[in-house]
Amino acid sequence: MAGMLEGLDSIDWARLGHAYGTADDVPGQLRALASDDAGLRGKALYDLYGNIFHQGTRYEATAYAVPFLLELLGNPAAPNRADILGLLTSIAIGYDEQWLPFPLPIAAHREESAGGAELVAQSHDYAPDDLEEDEEVEEYAFLEELSDEDQNRYFAYIAVAAYDAVKAGVAFLRTLLSDPDLAVATRAAYALAWFPEEAADSIPVLSAATASDPVLSATSVAALGLLGSDISEAFLTDAQPLTRWGAAVALAQTHRDTTPPLAVTELLHWTASPDAADERIPFLNGDLSGYAAMAAVQTGPANADAAFAAMLARFGSMSGTASLPVTAAALQLAFPNGAIAPGTPFSALDSRQRQFTSRLAECPNAWLYNGSTFGNFSMMMSAYSLPNSREAMQSFTTT
Repeated sequence: MAGMLEGLDSIDWARLGHAYGTADDVPGQLRALASDDAGLRGKALYDLYGNIFHQGTRYEATAYAVPFLLELLGNPAAPNRADILGLLTSIAIGYDEQWLPFPLPIAAHREESAGGAELVAQSHDYAPDDLEEDEEVEEYAFLEELSDEDQNRYFAYIAVAAYDAVKAGVAFLRTLLSDPDLAVATRAAYALAWFPEEAADSIPVLSAATASDPVLSATSVAALGLLGSDISEAFLTDAQPLTRWGAAVALAQTHRDTTPPLAVTELLHWTASPDAADERIPFLNGDLSGYAAMAAVQTGPANADAAFAAMLARFGSMSGTASLPVTAAALQLAFPNGAIAPGTPFSALDSRQRQFTSRLAECPNAWLYNGSTFGNFSMMMSAYSLPNSREAMQSFTTT
């Protein structure tokens, strides 16, 4: 590892910000990722997820850290390369559940970021007379003075800058598809899925990777769908279930209402399956059922009833974060117009809406995370003006 990260000290990290203020702690964290001590590496990774990628938000320091993360990734002797690649992909896109089952809308993000560079430059010169010299305070004071529109431009520019910093390494990421470490190769395939502007060069190498290990094959096939490649329906009859899953979600993305019937059948199987999870597949952290449910919605009205029935069947065995994607897909089918009017009685719901609410009232685990009330699930119900606890849902559906 000698000679690694030599350029770290050439950056004025103290002038850059992250979630907790000045980014002068980032160089030490990046160096710790190369440590022989697994504990130090783990803490450094945790810290970087917390400061330059805080709950999905990227900061000015984020893009500056990316070349050094790529440098570490490029050294075969570096430990935890798959974890580093996972951080890089998160930096590029945030959380994939924000976008799936669709590709990343990078063109729209670039439009939203217009004018953001000037705002970031202004933030460097911002020094109000009534505040002491404190970079963290000054940065937040600057943002508070911006309009909501300009704040959106500011953070959109920061996010696109982070995305483009990772995009600069896409050609290198393609070479990792043949990495001897399967976890690295699989995460590389996943990462390539999110760079549609690079699709022309990524599709051939991803296509070659579909003849590999089932985990890499499934991830590559799903990635091809997100990049708009019309994959062969032959993948639907592959001997490996994971590859069939990847083919089904890919074909739903590219074919929508004309998704082949065999792909629809595969999606319904995975949607309803109580044990459809594989953490080796990076999409949705391995929630194959959740991704299949999202993709099933893409196949159009002709398959909506069957897809909805598969989702309701899954409700009985889901819990925790696995509850969110399937429930979101079911909500999309049951409440296509969004939230109902507050105070709407159960009797005023249509048939599919009554099925949805009645089924959730029967499924206690769907409302829980590790045995406790799952706030994210409750908020999802509230967003549709539905009862936000199981007890309230039971009462709602029986009165």
